Parts: sequence; structure tokens; C-alpha cells
Amino acid sequence: MPEWIHHSKKHCLRIVILALVFFSLALPALAQKQRKAAFVTGRLLDENENPLPGVSVTILGRQSGLTTTDSGTFRIKVPAEKAFALVFSYTGYKPEQRNFLLSEGEEEKIVVRLEHGAKALQQVVVQDQRDRQEAGLIKVNPKNAINIPTPVGGIESLLKIFVGSNNELTSQYSVRGGNYDENLTYINDFEVFRPYLVSNAQQEGLSIINPELTRSVNFYTGGFQARYGDKISSALDIQYRKPTSFGGSAYVGLLEQGLHLEGTAAHNKFTWLVGLRNRTNSSLLSSQETKGTYAPSSSDLQAQLSYQLDPRNTLELLGTLSQTRFHLIPQSSQLTSSIFSPYYTANLGLDILFQGQEKDQYQANLLGLSLTQQINPRLKLKWMASRFEDKEQQSYDIVGIYLFGDRDFDKTSSTFGQITNPLGAGAYQNFARDRLNIAVWNATHKGYLSLKHHYVQWGVSAERQLVQSHLNEWQYQDSAGYSLPYVPGQPSISGSVSGDQNPNITRTTGFIQDNILFSDSAHFTLQGGVRYNYNTLNKEFLVSPRVGISWRPNSAKHDIIYRASIGIYDQPPFFREFLRSDGSLNTALKAQRSWQVTAGFDQNFKLGDRPFRFTTEAYYKNMTRVDPYDINNVKIQYFALNDAKAYATGVEFRLTGELVKDAESYLSLGFMRSMEKIDTSFYRYQLDSLGHPLDSTKPAWDGSAGPATASSTWASTCRITSPPTKISRPISTSCMAVTCPSTSPAACNTAMR
Repeated sequence: MPEWIHHSKKHCLRIVILALVFFSLALPALAQKQRKAAFVTGRLLDENENPLPGVSVTILGRQSGLTTTDSGTFRIKVPAEKAFALVFSYTGYKPEQRNFLLSEGEEEKIVVRLEHGAKALQQVVVQDQRDRQEAGLIKVNPKNAINIPTPVGGIESLLKIFVGSNNELTSQYSVRGGNYDENLTYINDFEVFRPYLVSNAQQEGLSIINPELTRSVNFYTGGFQARYGDKISSALDIQYRKPTSFGGSAYVGLLEQGLHLEGTAAHNKFTWLVGLRNRTNSSLLSSQETKGTYAPSSSDLQAQLSYQLDPRNTLELLGTLSQTRFHLIPQSSQLTSSIFSPYYTANLGLDILFQGQEKDQYQANLLGLSLTQQINPRLKLKWMASRFEDKEQQSYDIVGIYLFGDRDFDKTSSTFGQITNPLGAGAYQNFARDRLNIAVWNATHKGYLSLKHHYVQWGVSAERQLVQSHLNEWQYQDSAGYSLPYVPGQPSISGSVSGDQNPNITRTTGFIQDNILFSDSAHFTLQGGVRYNYNTLNKEFLVSPRVGISWRPNSAKHDIIYRASIGIYDQPPFFREFLRSDGSLNTALKAQRSWQVTAGFDQNFKLGDRPFRFTTEAYYKNMTRVDPYDINNVKIQYFALNDAKAYATGVEFRLTGELVKDAESYLSLGFMRSMEKIDTSFYRYQLDSLGHPLDSTKPAWDGSAGPATASSTWASTCRITSPPTKISRPISTSCMAVTCPSTSPAACNTAMR
């Protein structure tokens, strides 16, 4: 046997032995860590200080629990070093939830007083089963958002576990082939919106949802009911909690700090909930490939005030103030890409020196007032009025001087890391002075009627959207003495966007739906509803029927529920969809339309003594009158045309339970296929007298009935674009700086390979 093989085997054997020793020592420590526990002891009392026996005490999100003794006392083992919540429920009383974060071995003593409310427990039972009966519904524990190890954190980071979005710096997410604009978000039934001018995830600040204030999170990945609005991808329903006693929390991190306080007054008729947060991503962005000075900051203040006027009427006020600032002074950037092929091998580098800066500011405010009337035990009415305001300013003027060529990676060379064989040089300038003010006034009425086997809901809404937009953007590129796009005899700019747009839109919407229970044991349920939408800008009237069913077989040996839904989901255009790439509006743009069908099942089972839940759902979305778009990082630029059709289909699997003991775990797996066909896409070339192409830019919109199309020349096939996550402004150069052996496209393409 060769000596080197013998030594290699001995070396591998040492590694295996060391690995076994390591795991033999580490596994007991890990097991001990997994068994970290604490205890909560307490007593349950009614409003007259009498003990309550038989009260159910469970950890939120788990099936098992315990009940209180005859004296109303309990002692429950709970996980340590992680946030959790205990839920106390008892027939004829309102359920109570308490949140904890205990150290190992700590024992917390509490006293819980339950209030009478015969209907409240019934509603909670329906809520617990609703996520199994409704298609696409995922209930998320908001406390898990506090400890999740992601750069952004928040509720949205939890949602990305289920939908698979992969941009870590943004709180936005895409669902089942959709984009960021196709998701609905509600806080206490008030709709909220994301910023419009943000083009890069590093410009974003705090999520509008404060997890410290959140009571429940219902996330619909598709197939949602008619009571939710007019988007074609998902709906997120957030409900803030109502305090029952004084409390609070605080946290301090490298990126984010927060404080929340809550309490009651006036014999629990008045409740208040306040949260304050601050966040800065400076330390996170300092590792970007684009070196410079990053100064992002974001802060918000949220408050919920509630006052019970009398036993049947409750007044509630929700207010949010949010501000984000982003300041960037870029200095330099070095990008490298290696190319390996049978014909050409190179380490291509791009060195850029910057001048200028970027200053952005985003403000979002919400003020919502609601009055809830419990007319009788079966009928509840809700009256709502709100104003959402979004103010955005985006200013940048950045000049980049670049050198492009072969980079030396020989560590023994004196030119290591430098470009030794320049292939091109040039400069570019990105400029913008954008202002956007949006105000949305809304008045809504909702009703809830509970009958024996029916739960009827309805709603009507009137909304006024006021938009003031001033856009002024352009790009200038100089490459080897030519300004691009090349126009003989004059310099020119590209990517020009300019114009003042002030559209005012009035929308009216409404819905009615009925949830039908065909037996007292909830073996078969049917949800059917219809909603309408009309706006005064394009004068389009939309009707969207939606139906969902669930069935639990009587003869099933396992706890399994089958469910399905079908419906029409339309998305009327708002300001972003109306806006063309040159800054003008296409007010004749119609809504994107889709019909969707979903089907799947939900099963509860146990492995050993641990409860698990397995969910499977298949879906198909057929979309017409699609408005195509380009996306760069988080910036979406629509074509403002209904000239495409698309579909998305897939299947999702999700396992929920304690994969690791005392640790709530999620395992999600999905397969999706999505395709889009743009019906009127074509290329337009502008040639000189010799038949050579002159430019490679998108022609300006001329106001004609035909679509605005992108023209292209052979130079665009040689374009080099830096990764969009590296700098707030995309960096583009062109192969016009490359010395090609001829003017033919093939020759230039070969040189670039």
C-alpha cells in the first residue's frame, strides 16, 4: 500500500474518532439544554373573588394542557428561555391570555380573574378550528417574532418561513408567484399600505406591525373569503390585544430597541396600549460591497385606546406614527466575476469611485376610530373611519467613475487585486428629486349576525384617495467618449422620468358572506360570499364571488379535515400600477383579473407524546389582463398595460409541532410553476443609413393607442449590471466601452465571453 494512502487513512481515522468524542460530549449538553424548563403557578378567580375549578390552562399553540383544582389552583411546566403564552378558558367566561419569558428554573406566581361572557368562549372555539376549516389560513404566534434570528425581525419574517421569500433586508414578501403589491394588510380591520418610492431593501425601516402589541396573526396564502379586500395573492389580518392589567416590556439589541406599556383604568372600562420602537441598520449595512457612510434610522410610535361607553358600545382609537430616514455617501466599490468556458477564461473586475450622496425620508401615519355596538347576543355592528397618510421624499445625485477589465488574482504579484488589462472605462450619473404624498380617507360599516347554523357578515366602504406626485429622475452614461444612448451630435440621457401627477380616486366596495354549519359537530361547513368594487378613475365595476368548503368525515379514524375553495380575485389598479416608466399615467388601465382554486387537507396526529399537525394544499391561479412589471430589488416598475396573461400552480406541505422538545417548529416544503405571456411584446430597432443600430433605450411614450415597448440593440446583450442588493442605485455599464473587432453583434458577444 502506498505510504501516502496509509497516512491518509490514519488522518481520516483521527478525524472520525475526534468527531465521535465531540458528539458524545456535546449531545448530553444539548439534550440538557433542550430540557430547560420553568414553572408557572397560580389561582383562577371569578369577578367575586371565588375560586374557579376546572379552568382549562394551555400553552398557546399546543393541544394539551391541564385544568385547575377544586380550589382554582394550578402548576404547569413551561419552556424556559423563550417567549410563550398561557391561555385560560372556562365555559361562560371570557378567555384570558398571559405572556411570559422565564429563565431556567424560575417559578412565576400569578392570580388570574376571569370575566363573565357567555359568547366569548364560543367565539374562541370557532377561532381555534377556523385555521383548519378555511383554505390558505395560517395562524402564527406573534411572540415568536421577538426571538427570530433575522436581520429584519417582525411578523413578516415569520411569514417568510411559509411563503419562501428570500430577501432578508426587506419586510416585504411574495406569495405563490405574486409580487409585493398583491398582499393585503389589516391592523384591527384598518387597511395599511407599504411605501411606494422605496427601491432598495436597505432603505426600509421598521415594519408597520409591532409584534409586542399583537394578539393574533391570521395569514391567508390564497383562497381567502369575500370579507377581505381586492388583491390577488394574500391577506394578513393583525389584531392588537386589549390589556386587562398594568404591564410592559422592553428590549435592547444592536439593531433595534423597543418599549411597550399597557394598562386599564376606570374599573377596566378604559384600556390603553402603547409601543415605541427605534431601529438602525448601520452596523448591518457597513459590510456591503459598496463602501461608504450609511446612516439609516427608523422609529415609530403606536397606541391603541379603548373605552367601554356602556355594556353594549365600545369606542376604540388606533394611531401610528412612523418615520424612516436613509442617508448614503458612497465611496467605492469593487466587483468581480469569473468566467470559465472552453473558449474563454477570465477574472473580470469592475472598480468604481463615487461622488455625491443620497437622502431619503418616508413618513406613514394612520389614525382610525371605530365604534362597536353589540345590539343583542346575535347581532354586532361596527362603524369605522380612518385616515392613512404617506409622505415620501427621495433625493440622490451620485456620479460613478469606473474601470472595467481583467483583475489580477496572483498573490505573489505586486498588482494583486488590481485591474491589469483595462477593457473599458467611463462614468455615469444617477439623479432624482422625487416627492410623493398620498392621503386615503375611509369610512366603513360592518355587520355580524349569528344564527343557529349561519354566521352572516356584511360590509360597505367608501374611500377617497388623494395623490400628489412629483417625479424627476434621469441617468447619464458616458462610455469611452460616447454618451449612452448614442445620438450623433448631441449628448443624451436615459431612464428619464418626469412629471407631476395628481389623481384623485373615489372607491366604493362592499361584501356579503354566509358561513354555514350543517351540523352541530362541524362535520361540514360552507362559506359563500360576493364582493364588489367600483372606482371613479377608470369607471370599472367588479364583482367577485368566492366559495369555500370544509368536511370532516364521521368515519375517519384520524383527526383530519378536507377543505377547498374557488373564487374570483381582482386587483383594481392604484397609483403604482397606473404609472408608466416615463412618469405619465394610463388612467384607462383596468384591473388585473384572476380565478383561483385550492384544495387540501389538515391532519392532527401524535408521534410519541408530542402533537403534530400536517397540512397539504394544492392551488391553481389563472390570471388575465395582467399588468407586466420589471422588478429591481424591491422596486416594481409596471408597464401600465393589460397586455399579458399568466398562471401559477403548485403544492405546499407544512408540518407543525415540536420537532425538538419544548420548541415550536415549522417545516415547509413547496413546489410551484409560474408562467407569463406578454401578448404584444416586440423589439424596435432604430438604424442609421448603413443599417447599424443607433440606440438601446426604451422609446418615450407618445400617447398613441399602441403599447410602449422597449427597443433593443446588440449593445444591450453586453450590458453588465451590478447585483441590485449592493447599492441603493443600480450601477450599469455598457459594452460600448469594449473594443470589439467589428461592429457586428456576434463579434462583440464573442469578445465578452
